[in-house]
Amino acid sequence: MSLINYITQIQFDYGAIRLLAGECERIGIRRPLIVTDAGIRAAGILDTVLAELSSATPVSVFDRTPPNPNEAAVRDAVAMYRTHECDGVIAVGGGSSIDLAKGVAVCATHDGPLQSFAVVEGGAARITSATAPVIAIPTTAGTGSEVGRGAILILDDGRKVGVISPHVVPKVAICDPELTLGLPPKLTAATGMDAIAHCLETFMAPAFNPPADGIALDGLWRAWRHIERATRDPSDRTARLNMMSASMQGALAFQKGLGCVHSLSHSLGGIDPRLHHGTLNAIFLPAVIAFNRDAPSMREERKLDRLAQAMGLTSGDEVGPAIRSMTATLGLPLGLAELGVTRDMFPRIVAGALKDHSHKTNPVEASSDDYLAMLEASM
Repeated sequence: MSLINYITQIQFDYGAIRLLAGECERIGIRRPLIVTDAGIRAAGILDTVLAELSSATPVSVFDRTPPNPNEAAVRDAVAMYRTHECDGVIAVGGGSSIDLAKGVAVCATHDGPLQSFAVVEGGAARITSATAPVIAIPTTAGTGSEVGRGAILILDDGRKVGVISPHVVPKVAICDPELTLGLPPKLTAATGMDAIAHCLETFMAPAFNPPADGIALDGLWRAWRHIERATRDPSDRTARLNMMSASMQGALAFQKGLGCVHSLSHSLGGIDPRLHHGTLNAIFLPAVIAFNRDAPSMREERKLDRLAQAMGLTSGDEVGPAIRSMTATLGLPLGLAELGVTRDMFPRIVAGALKDHSHKTNPVEASSDDYLAMLEASM
């Protein structure tokens, strides 16, 4: 049985941030906790957000989101939420801040440690409608977490896990491309490749969901045509709008599931949280596409040829090489070795990938040897 569900309210346009106070009132958030990071505060974006809230609104700010959000940060933010008797969360930032906000929304309103809500621990059934409401305001164009039903968080034991439930979907996403205009080129490139990876990998996932497939292909079309422009000229408003849309579309679509790219990225990101998730996805994509190409669902639905068409290529055989070429054009690392990954790390990466929630939704299930081959091809 296929679940097809679209998904939440999205306010999308330049200037959409001006709708924040009205959305808080609509949802019933009167004492928000803003979850963000120090970079967002330093860039002045937090001040922009605060200016849109009523001066009578008591606001608490947690600005210590780490690059890869973890259980310790969830605990600290939950303590602030409870101390100030907050009744909702406003996430401002990239996927890290939005995912942390989702973890806070769950853990502030349910008993038990974060680990108990991880999908690999059977935690989805423990997450209820008591989850605090979240408003998500993305400042990057990559994860699409503002419309996603999951959060990726690192547990105290080092595992990078998914906390997934319809109850963690933000009540509204305020997507204002204006907030991305100051994003540096390298971060624009890395987050943009994350969006491309989402569109590609969810399209390859075998679940039957034609609306998601259509959204993913259109998102890929937009991202592939605009990522260089957005990276080269961060003030290009058309490119920024299309990249933010592609990011949002990738996440709307990945309710189908993802696959080995994310199994590997989640595992390696848990081992070394300094590594950027989007960069890892870009590196793993060519090897995973090569592994997937002969899966029955890939052949029967001509998926590589359809991806190629969205990317303006002539053949499905060109998809993997084109991704590698784009990664190089954007100035991102082409292999794991450039990131300091060594072959002695492979067994730990494979062990984590086999347990990841994205492992089972790949077009063909990978074995340990398959993952080892993908890692070798990605060095």
